[in-house]
Amino acid sequence: MKIQRRNKANPEFSLAAMTDVILLMLIFFMITSSAANQSAIDVKLPKAGVVDDNIPNPLTVSIKPDGSYFVDDSPVNKDQLEQIIVDKLANQTNKSFTIRADENTMHKDVVFAMEIAEKHKFNIAIATVKDK
Repeated sequence: MKIQRRNKANPEFSLAAMTDVILLMLIFFMITSSAANQSAIDVKLPKAGVVDDNIPNPLTVSIKPDGSYFVDDSPVNKDQLEQIIVDKLANQTNKSFTIRADENTMHKDVVFAMEIAEKHKFNIAIATVKDK
């Protein structure tokens, strides 16, 4: 008597589950990439009346009220600031950076960063928050 198996292994593979996972990963990375540009340095930006659309800059220089400098959230000494900015922008096509200074930062600290941009002909943007 010949016994036949009822449940045979099905060699077909359904891509529907993998498509769902890929779609969820795409949504996750799209949401997190928009939050990745936020800086971890806590500064209170000054308010501005008219705000144009921002052009993203590859480099951010943050200045705290105590005069400490940060380049892309990494602490930097004042005497090393110029060399680090020049090195990071050496291979960039858009040679510009954003200055994020606390509203209580001394003017001389902001001007120091602006003088670096003037010396090397870099474009700068000054970060502000929209006045409500």
